Formats: sequence, structure tokens, C-alpha cells
Amino acid sequence: MIDKRRARWVVGTTFLVMMLIPAVAFAAEEVAGEWQSYVAKAIGAGIAMAVSALAAGYAQAKIGSAGAGTLAERPEAAIWIIVLQALPEIIVLLGFVAAVLIVNMPVTPV
Repeated sequence: MIDKRRARWVVGTTFLVMMLIPAVAFAAEEVAGEWQSYVAKAIGAGIAMAVSALAAGYAQAKIGSAGAGTLAERPEAAIWIIVLQALPEIIVLLGFVAAVLIVNMPVTPV
């Protein structure tokens, strides 16, 4: 099972990256030219999507392994395991929304 320190690190890092990526894209838009801001947006969107997908995959791996053990002992808990397995997908959806918002920010000329 995952220890609390590692879980806090994963959640904290994911949150920090998700908050910093739009800030980097906004800062690059003000300083750089037009094509540099497009590159910064693409990198920011890619990082937002990648970090959210990796965090959700990690969570689903842990939930899936624990759920398999639970189902072996208590088959009536199947619905709860399915619900818990689907919850990390929300993280991926939020990462996707963040990536779309980053990419669709208007580029203002310098």
C-alpha cells in the first residue's frame, strides 16, 4: 500500500504543476513573440495533460490492486470498487480541460 508521505508528494506535485503551467503560458505570452507563445502553450498543455494522466494512472493502479483483493473476499463490494476505479478519471478530465483552456488562450501582440 502507498505510504502517506508519497501520497502527499504525488498530490502536492500534481497540484503545483497544474497551477504553474497556465502561469508559465501567460508569462511567455507577454514576453515572447507570437510563435514562442504558441510553443509555450503547447508545452504547457502537454505537461498538464501528461501529469494528470500519470497521476490518474497511478491512482487507478493502486485502487485496482486493492479492489481485486477486496473482490476476492467480498464480492458484494463490486459496485463500490467500480465507482472508486472510475473516480481518478476525473483527474484526467480536469487535465484535459486545463490543456484546452491553455491552448485556446488568445495571443495578444506584443
